[in-house]
Amino acid sequence: MIVTKNDQSFRMFTQHDHAKVSGEIAKHWPSELFLSEQLREEVEFAITQHDRAWIPLDDQPTWNEEKHEPHSFMNYPIEPKIEHYQKGVDEVRSESKYAGLLCSHHYLSFFDHSAEDPVIQQYISREMKKNDQIKEELGDQFNEKAFDFHFHLLQFCDDLSLYFCLNEPGIDKENETKMFKHGFRQQFKGVEEKIIAYWEEPNRILLNNGPFKETFSLEVPYKEISKAEINQNGLKQAYELAETKVREAKIESD
Repeated sequence: MIVTKNDQSFRMFTQHDHAKVSGEIAKHWPSELFLSEQLREEVEFAITQHDRAWIPLDDQPTWNEEKHEPHSFMNYPIEPKIEHYQKGVDEVRSESKYAGLLCSHHYLSFFDHSAEDPVIQQYISREMKKNDQIKEELGDQFNEKAFDFHFHLLQFCDDLSLYFCLNEPGIDKENETKMFKHGFRQQFKGVEEKIIAYWEEPNRILLNNGPFKETFSLEVPYKEISKAEINQNGLKQAYELAETKVREAKIESD
């Protein structure tokens, strides 16, 4: 779950809804900047489905007693999170080995590979073994340079979607979440400068040095749950009863 808050309420976006926004962003990436165009369908599938691991977890949001707020993707307990990472990636692999490879690398990038936690080490070992096997099966169809581009594209679409969800529409740059305040970490051939997003208006995000040729629209559903409702009825019931709202914005490159 992606969770933002103010004094009165929490806004909650499911990970899979956020991932579908990422997939929509990927569809607009210019063809001339896309490596191995023949794999585009599988890459877009990976980007759209990269957070399907969270579907069962977000169906039953849980409360973080330490922080007095719903668990988010950033502080969800590690063991059930890893268990569902494995299931989600396996589901993607069953549809496309290449897409599964991308999703697995995405999740692996979250972990310190030198961590001593046996749960983390077992997960890393399992995924790396499966990924090596898939690369071997793909043979000449696997190209390291193209894969690196596809992986960074997944990360960029994920980050831009997170920017869309985490920030209040129309927010001033200085008050944004610090995660993307100074631009996105990915760099692409053909896009020479760092890509930086600005909420120019409540319904318009401007990308400085953006790669997109045409303006396009994004929308994501979310629920806003009052803290008073949670205190009275508990998170689960409050979430189930909350009205679904929709956030919308146009994405424009300068």
